[in-house]
Amino acid sequence: MNCELHLDMIQTAGIGALALIVGMVLTRKVGFLQRFCVPSPVSGGIIFSLLTLALYGWCNVEVSFDGTLKDVFMLAFFTSVGFQSDLKVIKQGGRMLVIMLGLLVAIIALQNLMPMGITKVMGVDPLIGMAAGSISMTGGHGTAGGFASVLEGMGLHGAGTIGMAAATFGLISGSMIGGPLAERIIRKKLTHEQMQTPDEEVDPAMAGIESDEASPTGRAKRISSNEQEFQQYAKATYCIVMVMGAGTIMSWLLAKTGVTFPTYFGALILAAIARNTLGFVSFKRNGKRVKADKLLDMDRIISVGNISLSMFLGMAMISLKLWELQSLALPLVVILVAQVAMMDFFVYFVAFRLLGRSYDAAVLCAGICGFGLGATPNAMANMSAVCYKYRYTVKPFLIVPIIGAMFADLINTGMITLFLNIIM
Repeated sequence: MNCELHLDMIQTAGIGALALIVGMVLTRKVGFLQRFCVPSPVSGGIIFSLLTLALYGWCNVEVSFDGTLKDVFMLAFFTSVGFQSDLKVIKQGGRMLVIMLGLLVAIIALQNLMPMGITKVMGVDPLIGMAAGSISMTGGHGTAGGFASVLEGMGLHGAGTIGMAAATFGLISGSMIGGPLAERIIRKKLTHEQMQTPDEEVDPAMAGIESDEASPTGRAKRISSNEQEFQQYAKATYCIVMVMGAGTIMSWLLAKTGVTFPTYFGALILAAIARNTLGFVSFKRNGKRVKADKLLDMDRIISVGNISLSMFLGMAMISLKLWELQSLALPLVVILVAQVAMMDFFVYFVAFRLLGRSYDAAVLCAGICGFGLGATPNAMANMSAVCYKYRYTVKPFLIVPIIGAMFADLINTGMITLFLNIIM
């Protein structure tokens, strides 16, 4: 008979933070983790989940964790994602960004349709297919953790563990296939002339984004004193918390529709509405008209969101019950291998052609594998590896962060919600 050891929310948060620190040390020391851009919460959290597995298997002790603060950090992160959803950026990204958005929708749909078919053939719960679908592939560890309670409520026991295991597999797979796939495209489908540096100038709108986000001049604008820094982070935190509070009301209203939504969806949508509505409002400051959305310190909002994501993932990873995967090993492996094969086929035969069959398109294909199976940092690492071997190109490094930060979670959440309500 198993003995249960229950840790309260403060103890859970403390161990989650410890897992983060352990993961940070591991990431600095282990080349494999750096190469595949494995997040610190994942590398550190898996150590603790293995310890709880050992306690369960050898000592018959089941460790359970309080998820109260984990859910708060999750809500804060997805609220920050909503604030990043600036629809004006679509105009700045041009035709290639619009195509990438269309490809993202297609990938997410395929990532859910294919597992549903596999589970039907194998005679297993279709919710397993959803957990190993776009929830954990395009969504990664954050979305896998966010939808765990929804899937559990629908009857999938161990949904969090399944989703996190699938997300980790996708993270590594996306890093492994992205570079080689782009290499294959470049060698087989591009001419020598296409590989030369183009003469045309970069779109000024895109160049503006690059200067703001990457150049020393752009970053210098954000340098401030410690007191100013504190005020900026405080304001960003207050914005997130206010929208989180209001988002609970929107989530309550959404629940009244009878459609199943994740708990964070109300806050995410409300933050996106607030960000884009403020863009149409202006006021006078020092005799000049200033857009109201400039009041939002997006750098700090993103930073607070990333801190919240790290804490959420750390607490989610230590809570994994790895022993629950034993009975699902075969169908889960089949689905995950199929996901990687589908991504390889889709990017090689469809995405490259639609993106224009250029060097930029080849580099973007490496990025698609990264964020389609893992996360935006994996996409950036894939593209950097390709550019290091051949030549640097600007547009992919501007488009992929826009897709990953502003649109992927928003589109994915909507698509997942649609599929879950279809199979209910």
